[in-house]
Amino acid sequence: MKTPYAVLSEGLHKRYGEVHALRGLDLAVPEGTVCGLLGPNGAGKTTAVHILSTLRAPDSGTARVAGHDVTADPRAVRRSIALTGQFASVDGDLTGRENLRLFARLQRLRPAAAARRADELLDRFGLAELAGRPARTYSGGQRRRLDLAACLLTDVPVLFLDEPTTGLDPRSRGDIWDAVRELAAGGTTVLLTTQYLEEADRLADDIVVIDHGRVSATGTPEELKAAIGSYVEVVVGDASELAGAAVALGRLTGAQPAVDAERRTVGSACADPTLTLPRVVRELDTAGIGLADVSVRQPTLDEVFLRLTADASEPHPLKDDAEDFPIVMSSRSRDGW
Repeated sequence: MKTPYAVLSEGLHKRYGEVHALRGLDLAVPEGTVCGLLGPNGAGKTTAVHILSTLRAPDSGTARVAGHDVTADPRAVRRSIALTGQFASVDGDLTGRENLRLFARLQRLRPAAAARRADELLDRFGLAELAGRPARTYSGGQRRRLDLAACLLTDVPVLFLDEPTTGLDPRSRGDIWDAVRELAAGGTTVLLTTQYLEEADRLADDIVVIDHGRVSATGTPEELKAAIGSYVEVVVGDASELAGAAVALGRLTGAQPAVDAERRTVGSACADPTLTLPRVVRELDTAGIGLADVSVRQPTLDEVFLRLTADASEPHPLKDDAEDFPIVMSSRSRDGW
């Protein structure tokens, strides 16, 4: 049976002058899933989101969102999506309730329906007690929840979240995570860009890593972790032994170790499934390295990300956040927005 895709792109290219932001980007996001789009700053994440949400046109390639071509039928795409940028864009002088009613009216809901839907979402996102307060008095997490609620005033099949928890404290981030899980459970397809690898690990069904405008790896979080094998980390007794430990660990794993002088740690991915803890201890002991601790474990997604993007030979010329701007967009608003 053919998999229904909510987001499907093939060979997307985009240039900004001499900067080649996307170099043939291919994406395939099944309906009703959360896809984490990861990459270093300048990898092309925000450019990809802007093209898929019709804010920018590709130079070449094709993309379909909710079954609609982003170039040939942008209005149909806009009626099918919601998008939040990296910064909350609600009006600080309006109350939470007024903000949602304003957005609802812009999306052509009748006054009674707008008021009813605004109250439903305020309650759903835990903002009912704050509904009468100006949004400027909200915390960062509360403003982001209000921003997300504004995108959901009408039901849409696809939601783009571009770094939705940037700058939030752990509690506020957890609130947004709960909201995303609830949306996905209800059948909404979510394309999530994030700099927080733990966020992608917890939320994403599938992860796409892009680097220099191309896909460099795809898979579930567990598949990506398994692909680089185990992760070896040693803590040396003295910082003067870090260099020797890095040489010994690199020889043992065949990879370039990461050194953290502050924590006195040396860590490296290892694809050898036969590597054992005693073998690591013997190798370091033979090299005369005094160990305070040693472990062989499954890598974190952070370590996977560093490994997958460590071989880039050219600098990232474009900062994604430099091209971002406050956005709240949902369906059936004026002129198809």
